[in-house]
Amino acid sequence: MHDLKSIPTKAYVVESKGAPFVLQDILLDEIQSHEVLVEILYTGLCHTDIVVQHGGMPVGGYPAILGHEGVGVVRKIGLGVSNQGLLPGDIVILSFHTCQQCRYCQEGNLGGCTRMTEINFTKTGRDGLEMNSPASLPDGKPVYAQFFGQSSLSKLMIVPERSVVKTELRLEDDLSCLPPLSCGYLTGAGTVFNALQPKPADKVAVVGMGAVGFAALMAARALGVEQVLAIDIVDAKLQMATSLGASHTINSSAFTDINEGIRSIFPDGVDMIVEATGIAILAETSVKALAHGGTLALVGVLPPDADIKINGLDVLISCKKIIGVIEGSSNPHELIPRLVELYKQGKFPVDKLSKVYPAEQLDQALSDLKTGKVIKPVLSWESVVASE
Repeated sequence: MHDLKSIPTKAYVVESKGAPFVLQDILLDEIQSHEVLVEILYTGLCHTDIVVQHGGMPVGGYPAILGHEGVGVVRKIGLGVSNQGLLPGDIVILSFHTCQQCRYCQEGNLGGCTRMTEINFTKTGRDGLEMNSPASLPDGKPVYAQFFGQSSLSKLMIVPERSVVKTELRLEDDLSCLPPLSCGYLTGAGTVFNALQPKPADKVAVVGMGAVGFAALMAARALGVEQVLAIDIVDAKLQMATSLGASHTINSSAFTDINEGIRSIFPDGVDMIVEATGIAILAETSVKALAHGGTLALVGVLPPDADIKINGLDVLISCKKIIGVIEGSSNPHELIPRLVELYKQGKFPVDKLSKVYPAEQLDQALSDLKTGKVIKPVLSWESVVASE
């Protein structure tokens, strides 16, 4: 029998480093004062989930529930939640957790939170404790949850208030394409809106047309940038980029390096580059394609042992800048509603990028993501029934 205070549900649990995602019964505690119980409707799948599953990025421990792109409906609210406008039944988009105390958080750049890795990866328990999880297995064994503030690979999850972004959306709206606003789309669009801030006359290149890259492309077009160059090695993605407003495309496999490809179209280089692949050599060669005074934004997650060799003198003489951008240097509570509004206006057509799978088909969705058959797979939890 379950404890009367526990909430039975189902979630994908990774038992140990490298273990598969297994959909199984879990129990949730009662929510604490600063928390919200959310029924997850849709979860976006991201390469980061796969990397963490295999131990390529840190996580507090195993077993663990991953997932960090969730859209859901509020079912219960803690007595200490400060947002008095948040009500049961509200549609919310979940995003990363922050300390709210460091200089970056105070300035509104929550993506720059100095405790980002600690709070979202290594110490995801309540109140920043290593293991004070709201989730457990039926035998009482704790499960690391609140990964990225949400652990949204679950039918129900207890989420800290700071990770809950209220929207004006309703259940009857098409919500299935919106989960990546939590992270992938937020990162790409935020990099353009907050870090680069291009003007219409600027030339912008985007390297890597995944979810982040497409979001950067659409954000640049939303700002009126006329010349946006999309770069990838998959022709189908480049065709999609053209349909979403790219003025030029390059299949980088046809060139010696990114610099050669970009300068084949813009001989003087481009003003801004969003590097969204996380591949060190592409970051290294991208800086060479910058025009005088240009800026390279490193958005893709580089491997821990990545060694980028960039001629610092060349960068200095050309007044080029290289910046690292985390979560779009954004405040999700401001940027996510902005992106929702752009989506409604048809200026951020993310509905063209995703494919929905029943939650039970996670393995197929991950396979399609790895092979590039789909840009953004999204799981629907509609058919999953929580345990009694």
